[in-house]
Amino acid sequence: MTTEMQCQAAPIATPTADALPRRFADFGTLGEALDYAAGGVRGLNFHDPRGALARPYAFAELREDALLAARRLIAAGVKPQDRIALVAETSAEFAALFFGVVYAGAWPVPLPLPTSFGGRDSYIDQLRVQLASCDPSMLIYPPDLIALAGEAAAVAGVTGIDWTSFAARPAPEVTLPQAEPDQIAYLQYSSGSTRFPHGVAITHRALLNNLAAHSHGMAVRDTDRCVSWLPWYHDMGLVGCFLSPVANQVSTDYLKTEDFARRPLAWLDLISRNEGTTLSYSPTFGYDICARRISSQTKASDRFDLSRWRVAGNGADMIRPDVMQAFVDAFADAGFQAGAFLPSYGLAEATLAVSIMPPGEGIRVELVEETELSGAHANDDRPQRFRAIVNCGKPVRDMEVAIRQENGAPLPERAIGKVWCRGPSVMVGYFRDPAATEACMTDGWLDTGDMGYMSDGYLYIVGRAKDMIIVNGRNHWPQDIEWAVEQLPGFKSGDIAAFAITTPGGEETPAVLVQCRSSDTAERSRLRDAIRERVRSVTGMNCVIELIPPRTLPRTSSGKLSRAKARNLYLAGEIKPYDIAA
Repeated sequence: MTTEMQCQAAPIATPTADALPRRFADFGTLGEALDYAAGGVRGLNFHDPRGALARPYAFAELREDALLAARRLIAAGVKPQDRIALVAETSAEFAALFFGVVYAGAWPVPLPLPTSFGGRDSYIDQLRVQLASCDPSMLIYPPDLIALAGEAAAVAGVTGIDWTSFAARPAPEVTLPQAEPDQIAYLQYSSGSTRFPHGVAITHRALLNNLAAHSHGMAVRDTDRCVSWLPWYHDMGLVGCFLSPVANQVSTDYLKTEDFARRPLAWLDLISRNEGTTLSYSPTFGYDICARRISSQTKASDRFDLSRWRVAGNGADMIRPDVMQAFVDAFADAGFQAGAFLPSYGLAEATLAVSIMPPGEGIRVELVEETELSGAHANDDRPQRFRAIVNCGKPVRDMEVAIRQENGAPLPERAIGKVWCRGPSVMVGYFRDPAATEACMTDGWLDTGDMGYMSDGYLYIVGRAKDMIIVNGRNHWPQDIEWAVEQLPGFKSGDIAAFAITTPGGEETPAVLVQCRSSDTAERSRLRDAIRERVRSVTGMNCVIELIPPRTLPRTSSGKLSRAKARNLYLAGEIKPYDIAA
């Protein structure tokens, strides 16, 4: 046997260009979108931990595999409107199963992979709760999760099977049901939905409207190509970086989320290596990690070429201008342009995008005095303090945004209040939870639970209403307290969680949990005093300061800090602070 015969040819990625005329998600159903994309040569491309292409997956191949999966599901007794839970690994197998469930007329329900926090029992419990909520007829998962997902399925009384075993089943010919635009396409669990999950029900019409809207908002071009590491069990990864490339026919290259977590700069390597890459999204923390990982002694241009990166999207958490500037400073010599940043705002209940910054405008901020944010009057002796509020762009096509008071009354320009939105892509409601649906929807308007204001047609997000700390009638944003502590040496984004607690005397007060890496008791005491003084200087209040071990603060499935879960764990005694003498 010759050496040539022994060596397999290296896989070739699906092309960026395609003769198939691009359509901006103008389809009746998601299945129709894949049917159309399969007529071209573009597709999805899966890369190994070091960014080498492991599997190109053309849309045509995805469609063939999805149709086989649909026939297997129907042979297993799956009926229209059944829920099929899928552990959402970034892979060809999940992609085919997701569309297979859609072709079968059932509803795919993406569920998370295990995270580093909480361990085995926590993950099994999370799956169990979400399975109970969506009531699926089947859970399908990667083979290496048999011990975890299989146990969760057994505990929940759901049929569980790994997708390799499922793919070995026969796929007899059968007539597939025809979906209608106003039927449910899938259920999406928001990143924080663990203990009391809310499955967001999204129709085909809502999904495709949003996919078209944000593609128009980003001004997607025939020469665009996407790179993503975002998890497919979160709305920005699932909708923005998996379903959108299908419905808008964009070749996309993927790193698994866990591979990005281990080697963040592999993301930028992949963007640099694929000459056509122009689109890539990340929450703020992704840019932060990369800026921190690049050595100050290393020229970014020696390793990266980011000059073609046209849209560097930012969303899914609070956008921090200091982090964005640090990223620009770190990678400008590699060709990254600050104008590529594209802030956006969205949530699963609106399918995904609510507002997007017009391409090329970059990060724009307004300085807002803290008394305006807190609703108080500037009548104390402390110096004025300002927070930079990031412009999150203009409402996407067909979306209306309004700012309202707590009682629902409209507020004028530049007045801070609750952010409401209305449009064709807003959810029909939470699955089997009419009370929760009624609590956030009125006459087609969705109360997002976020606070912000409008200025000259642009939306500025201030924070989440449910995170607000209210002490003596004054509002304090936890982000302000957390950011203040981050300015102290030795701390970084994600080390701090601030929330309100009730003291034994019945008073509301902020508690601040800070992950501390020092093992020296005297140093911990010094740090606690420094943090207390720093928080007092910003808020004028004395806070409960607790130092806790590293990697203790919980995260949502998208990697964001979960203040609500941190508070619950702290109050339940499950987060144990270091014992520091007063």
